[in-house]
Amino acid sequence: MNYKKLGNTDIKVSTICLGTMTWGEQNTQNEGFEQMDYALDQGVNFWDTAEIYSVPPREETYGDTEVIIGNWFEKTKKRDQVILASKVCGPAREYVRGGGNHFGEKNITEALEGSLKRLKTDYIDLYQLHWPERKTNFFGKLGYEHDDSSEWTQFEDILGNLKKFIDQGKVKHIGVSNETPWGLSKYLELSKDKSLPRMLSVQNPYNLLNRTYEIGLAEMSIREQAGLLAYSPLACGYLSGKYRNKQLPKNSRMERDGDFWSRYNNQNAEKAIELYYEISKKHGLDLAQMSLKFLEIQPFVTSVIIGATTMEQLKTNIESVNINLSDDVIKEINDVQKIYPNPCP
Repeated sequence: MNYKKLGNTDIKVSTICLGTMTWGEQNTQNEGFEQMDYALDQGVNFWDTAEIYSVPPREETYGDTEVIIGNWFEKTKKRDQVILASKVCGPAREYVRGGGNHFGEKNITEALEGSLKRLKTDYIDLYQLHWPERKTNFFGKLGYEHDDSSEWTQFEDILGNLKKFIDQGKVKHIGVSNETPWGLSKYLELSKDKSLPRMLSVQNPYNLLNRTYEIGLAEMSIREQAGLLAYSPLACGYLSGKYRNKQLPKNSRMERDGDFWSRYNNQNAEKAIELYYEISKKHGLDLAQMSLKFLEIQPFVTSVIIGATTMEQLKTNIESVNINLSDDVIKEINDVQKIYPNPCP
């Protein structure tokens, strides 16, 4: 396994992060246990979850993924071997604290206490803001339209709330998710000017079909030591090749919840995937492993968050750290990006 430092700390996290959002929906608790056992044995010490998981979000399964992880901690007594990340959701469905803003003191405190209880731990290593309260571009939205009509918790107040958790020892470090360059820059500015905790990471989508992170946030990640935790690295499985030629594998995300993941289903994406598939076959590579490795080697990426529903997928994904991409492969990948730039932002 390969490791990189988390932000400006000396904490070394595995460059493959164990994603967990399918546990409680596509995966049972026993399957989650098997994944955790195997991943930790392979040196994957960095795991990511969220209060709203499993996904797609439903009231009946809210918090179930954290419960599964907590049960594993209780069973194995291996909490101290894991660098655990979780997230508090932004404005969401009514069943989550009424559906309003969640980063004010009352709501974010309730969210953290709920996560700690479900996870059966007294601290979270990296606590992240899952998506902004303010209206901005995330979850694939294009064409920024400025709208300040809604109320949202001021960044200084959010950092102040998170500082209390750190002072209490309930949170070690903090990060953002689905954030913009402006949002990250404001958090970093306030941290410096007001001596408040610093955002160490940005968990945003990044894959061969969506390289928009490179446009503005990549430079910030390097210069500010706030690395990317790349989610959806295989574009919801499309970059594994399993949906090629209109295939729809049984129990896959597209077969179960295709409308929820529709951002990855379009003609330019299909054409780009075929070209990436041809590159992988030409050079004797597995498409999924090639796609993951390209992300891992980027200097602005701290870790790549994988999400497997089978042990075969998990093993393939973790093994990606051991392959090498030649200069020719990297050039050919970049050439496809020029032809079909970011078909699934």
